Amino acid sequence: MTRRPNTRIDPSVDFSPYYKVVEQLSEPLSTLKLFGAEGPLEVEVGSGKGLFLETHTARFPDRFYVGNELAFGYAKLAAFRMAKAQIKNGLMIQGDGLRLFREWISDNSVDAVHVYFPDPWWKERHRKRRVMQPTFIADIQRTLKPGGRLHFWTDVEEYYETTCALIAEHSHLSGPVFVPEPPADHDLDFRTHFERRMRRNDHPVFRSYFDKPFG
Repeated sequence: MTRRPNTRIDPSVDFSPYYKVVEQLSEPLSTLKLFGAEGPLEVEVGSGKGLFLETHTARFPDRFYVGNELAFGYAKLAAFRMAKAQIKNGLMIQGDGLRLFREWISDNSVDAVHVYFPDPWWKERHRKRRVMQPTFIADIQRTLKPGGRLHFWTDVEEYYETTCALIAEHSHLSGPVFVPEPPADHDLDFRTHFERRMRRNDHPVFRSYFDKPFG
C-alpha cells in the first residue's frame, strides 16, 4: 500500500499550474507548450515527494523538468512544493509513467530520463509490475535524443543487475557507467528523500547512467 505523504499542503497555495494528469493530456510533451520556452527537457519517473525536482530546477534554471508520479498524494505534494518555491522550469504529471512515455513523449525529444529507487516488487510473481521492463526501456531509447542519458539508481542489487541486463538486451544504450557516492553537505543535499534515508542507515546504493549513442 502506498503511504500518504506526511507533509500538509497549504490550501492557500495554488499548485494547479504545476499539476497535470496523464489521462488528460492532449498533445506530446513540449517545453514550448508546457513552459513557454524551448530548452533541454528532463523527465523523472517516480518523483515521490519531489526533492529531485525541487533541487534540480533551482540548480539548473536553463533546463526544464517534468516529474511523473503514480500516487496522487505524492504527485500533488511535489507540485505544491514547486508552486511554493515559485519554480518556473518544472511541473508534475500524475499517472502511469509507462503510458506517459508510450503515448505522449515524441522520438528524440528528451535530454535525460531519471529513475531513482523504483519499487522493487520483491515477490517473483509481482516483478512484471516493475517499471524497468523491456517495453519501457525501448521507449526510453526511443524518446532520448542522441547523446541523451538515462540515470538509474536503486538500493536493490538484484534489481540493479537485472535492469543492466535488460538494458543490454533490449536497447543500444551504452553503459552502465558507475556513479560514485556524491557528497551530502546538508539535509536536502540528496537526490531523493529515499536516498537520504538509505545513506543515513548505511545501506548501499547502486548508481549508474546509460547514454544513447549518436548516429
